[in-house]
Amino acid sequence: MESGKKTTGLSLFLKQGAAALLFCVSSVLIIAVNKLTLTTYKFPSFQVLGLGQIITIITVLWVARMFHIVSFPGPSLQEFRKIFPLPIFYVFNLILGLGSTQKLNLPMYTVLRRFTLLLVAIGQALVLGTRETLSVNITLVMMVVGALIAALNDLAFDLMGYIFIFLTNLATAANGIYTKKMMGSDMNKYEIMFYNALLVLFPVLLLAYGTGDMEKAYQYDGWSNPYFLLNFFLSCVMAFILIYSTIMVTHLTSPLTLTVIGCLKNIIVTYGGMFIGGDYVYSLVNFIGINVSVAASLVYSFLKYKEQVQNSKERSSTTV
Repeated sequence: MESGKKTTGLSLFLKQGAAALLFCVSSVLIIAVNKLTLTTYKFPSFQVLGLGQIITIITVLWVARMFHIVSFPGPSLQEFRKIFPLPIFYVFNLILGLGSTQKLNLPMYTVLRRFTLLLVAIGQALVLGTRETLSVNITLVMMVVGALIAALNDLAFDLMGYIFIFLTNLATAANGIYTKKMMGSDMNKYEIMFYNALLVLFPVLLLAYGTGDMEKAYQYDGWSNPYFLLNFFLSCVMAFILIYSTIMVTHLTSPLTLTVIGCLKNIIVTYGGMFIGGDYVYSLVNFIGINVSVAASLVYSFLKYKEQVQNSKERSSTTV
């Protein structure tokens, strides 16, 4: 019996580790390829890129369902009712996230994304009834303070980029919390992915057409460039992998664990992003603010790790 429990525990740990690694790698890669596509190759429409990602998710999952690789119920009014309000958060997260990636340099993008951690903590307290410790709350505040210091002297300031990123933060926090709630219902991960993408396909298509982005994408002169096409393709594929790994991490752990991993990933993107895209403008105050936010995120991740270890020990002692 003891051996069976250890095996089960090890299996869960490996699943959690694999899901976390997949999330970390895919989220770093997708930010890099999105930035290269939208900034380096100057693709004019983040909405059309988002549309490509949505179509990829729908196609991959539907084909996998046809070949019985995955299973989820077919389209019905009941399915559409069950998934709401998740598609609303998903479309804001996707489209505005791509918009902010295009308009902001990666260091500021990742620093401002740390507001999500504070929003998740507030959301979990209100929706899931879980509260953070004082030390964790202090690090959350310090991350925000660092982001504000960096923003005060952002020489590449873009107002629309800042609006996009704050709306993305709200959508990301809400998406993580409600995905966790839905994974506790009878909806599986493939069902959530498929119906999220399906329900936002036509609204995004109409948005892209209505704003003229479809025409801009059609007239883009880089379609014959194989390197651009590779980046565009990778962006679409990595979007599917990222959403899958996001749901898996949320299902196996918690929305806050997801954001901790994302926080560590953002450290890589923060410093690497100073050299990707070519749009970061150095200033001392901005650089100090970025480092304050990064340092706070490291302390935050350490505190959450200690908390998780302590919780594991308490669960083990209660089962003995």
